[in-house]
Amino acid sequence: MSKRSLYALALTGAMLPMAANAECGEVSIAEMDWVSGQINAGVMEFLLEQGYGCDVTLVPSSTTTSVASVAENNEPDVIAELWVNSAPAYTKLAEEGKVEKASDAFSDGATEHWLVPSYLVEEHPELATAEGIMNNPELVGGRFHSCPDGWGCRFVNDSLSEAFDMEGNGLEVFHHGSGETMGAAMVAAYQNREPHFTYWYGPTAELGQYDWVDVEIGPYDAEVHACNQDPECSSVGISGFPAAPVINVMTTDFADRQPEAADLVSHVTFPNAVMEGLMAWQAETQATTDEVVVRFLQNNQDLWMSWLSDDAKANLQGMF
Repeated sequence: MSKRSLYALALTGAMLPMAANAECGEVSIAEMDWVSGQINAGVMEFLLEQGYGCDVTLVPSSTTTSVASVAENNEPDVIAELWVNSAPAYTKLAEEGKVEKASDAFSDGATEHWLVPSYLVEEHPELATAEGIMNNPELVGGRFHSCPDGWGCRFVNDSLSEAFDMEGNGLEVFHHGSGETMGAAMVAAYQNREPHFTYWYGPTAELGQYDWVDVEIGPYDAEVHACNQDPECSSVGISGFPAAPVINVMTTDFADRQPEAADLVSHVTFPNAVMEGLMAWQAETQATTDEVVVRFLQNNQDLWMSWLSDDAKANLQGMF
């Protein structure tokens, strides 16, 4: 049993029987470097260990790193919360039969945006469009907050920054070191009512807690967006973000080797409102991921019980 699971159980005050029965074996899960991905992976870890008797390893990762690892090493077994629009290599791996979609990470899908605070747009309506921001960079603080290394949106934002000639228009493109610092910068700016222009995605706590305006970039163009995703493509252009499919992925070897564990992963889907509520609670309380996982398990038993096999239900029945 992992240290994380032991700590989570201690928080509940429950005495845990060791998961008897299934010889699940080892399972590796990519734990993304953003909050919802960590919650998703943490819930999978707990249910696989305590319901199915698996020995789970969480592998700290990111979008491009996790896909590259699967391509090279056929590991990890599961990628929790892969943003497909930001991972073009996933399609090739799926076509080659190395990976398959397990489930939708969010039942209502996900979103990507360029954002400015609503109070800025109330004072300066022109900031609701990218063109208006390029013409008035000082009104957003002269900076565009972009994605960290390893996030697929880094490529897209770099391409869009070039297509809009942000630097030529007086906007510094600032790449954050992590999702945590990027989200924290949004919160600090909003609470202090400061100018702020940023990329962000949903569902997230920041979108649930504060009122942001989705900046109009331009119509979505599939060909242009595909080029913008590809660091080798030189014909970058302007395209809005498409609807964002976000999925839980597993290798086909894992699905064949451990069908009961794979069946659990194929059912893990979070309603957007549930995930945003968890993230908002974590932001407000400074809770750890373990504590958020316990909160989910305590308050959504009907949901996660519906994901389980009969044997796993028996192992977990009454724990919360």
